[in-house]
Amino acid sequence: MMMILTCSLRLSKDRERLWLQPAHATDSGQYICMLRNKSSCSKIAMRLKVLQHDEVIQGPSCPPLATVAPAQVVIPQQEGKILNCPNLQDATKMADSKPTVTWYHVKKDGLTCDRYPFWSPNRQQKEASLQVYVMMDSYQGLYYCTVRYLRRGQVLNFTRSINVTVVYPSSVPKEPSILNPTWDQVFTVKRDTKVRLVCRGLFPYLNSSWEIWWTVDGKTLDKLTDHRFSKVNRQVKYDYGDRIEESVLLIQDFQAEDLSREYNCSVRNDRGFETRRAQLKEEVSLPSVELGCGLGVTLLLMLLLFVLYHVFWLELLLLYRSWFGTDERHTDDKEYDVYISYARNSEEEQFVLSTLRRVLENELGYSVCIFDRDSLPGGTITDETLSFVARSRRLLVVLSPGYASQGSQALLELKAGIDGMALGGHLRVILVQYKPVHRQGWVRELRRARVALALVRWQGDKSKELSSRFWKRLRVELPVRRLSSREVEGSSKEVALMRLMSQNSTNSQTGLISSTVKNH
Repeated sequence: MMMILTCSLRLSKDRERLWLQPAHATDSGQYICMLRNKSSCSKIAMRLKVLQHDEVIQGPSCPPLATVAPAQVVIPQQEGKILNCPNLQDATKMADSKPTVTWYHVKKDGLTCDRYPFWSPNRQQKEASLQVYVMMDSYQGLYYCTVRYLRRGQVLNFTRSINVTVVYPSSVPKEPSILNPTWDQVFTVKRDTKVRLVCRGLFPYLNSSWEIWWTVDGKTLDKLTDHRFSKVNRQVKYDYGDRIEESVLLIQDFQAEDLSREYNCSVRNDRGFETRRAQLKEEVSLPSVELGCGLGVTLLLMLLLFVLYHVFWLELLLLYRSWFGTDERHTDDKEYDVYISYARNSEEEQFVLSTLRRVLENELGYSVCIFDRDSLPGGTITDETLSFVARSRRLLVVLSPGYASQGSQALLELKAGIDGMALGGHLRVILVQYKPVHRQGWVRELRRARVALALVRWQGDKSKELSSRFWKRLRVELPVRRLSSREVEGSSKEVALMRLMSQNSTNSQTGLISSTVKNH
């Protein structure tokens, strides 16, 4: 090697190094180093820029910036190491006296420095070196060492840096391992698509080389003639020297014969080796058009059924009862299907006799009990009322402003029905609101039982037709009733006979004649 230098006491050559002691601003420029042997000669050019002092000041507690790239030092946790200042030996050779070294540790903020002593027994300066006895996380980072020496009567100095990194202790296992794929993992692939097989390996810190790679049928990718195979490597995580590396095997235009190939991922370092096979399974493709159409039709049918149920839920419920409902006449010994309770001598009485009774008996085939019609003369009102209610399957209460205020008959019927429900019998109470009634006008027993009672509202002319919502709602609450043709015919004849006899009777004899006709 040959260097052509201008004659200057500040310049000195030490093998491949050129020292400028001290450096001046005029030293900036291009330098050429010539390398030569017996057969060849080469030139290497480099440019030097000398910075002014104010351009390299970092902070009030830090030395000037080092002009050389920092040296890299790794120290395991809970272990020790000696830090030596770079180029110190060179300075010792050129100095007229023994150089001195000052150590600095850059704080986490990167702007301020701790100057030795660091007030820590685990870090001590031994002559020119810095001894780390027990490595901690807080000790890692950038260290500066400033060397001062005397040369030819002039005090000179230079600064070097060391980047210290902490890693896991040397006592932990250092063999590599494969994290992915796991032993039971299966990759799902699809034909004529791009397939990605992901392999991840853990490499504990080791001052040696490491490697992660894929093989297809025992061959590395560079030896395959099929150019559809390629790989992409990247680092996933770095933690105290341990690294997780990822290698993705890419297969373009995956074919059926690729399923029979053997795909292996391998990892290796100086301490060990591991390999694992990737298992593949072909994805079963579903026809997207047919599946979409089927799903759309299913949703449409569900919406249609929801609308039908929302509009015709009463009709559907009645149809279900007619097919699967149980006729209560076969399960109890009750005599009447319905007992009607209402306010006497009022408009409600006309509604009960001409509308409710007529439709329930003639049109729907129910056996109806009305006290004023079916009771015998001379009996006790209380005893007969309780008897009629007990022998009925339903108590139908016609609510109106006058209910339970015209004497004690209606109130007695209501209490008997509520008591029958409370005792767990087969009697159920149905409320029919003939006219709007404020809750303040309800009796105490009715207000307490309203939560558990069904309420059917009469809406005048809209409810007169048998197909109206009123009669459908009422039929849902009434017992399931199936009439034979003979029962319907007999019921019609009985009603006609009652009408004929009623025309020849006075109003005071109505209850007696009705009871006599029924008994006949």
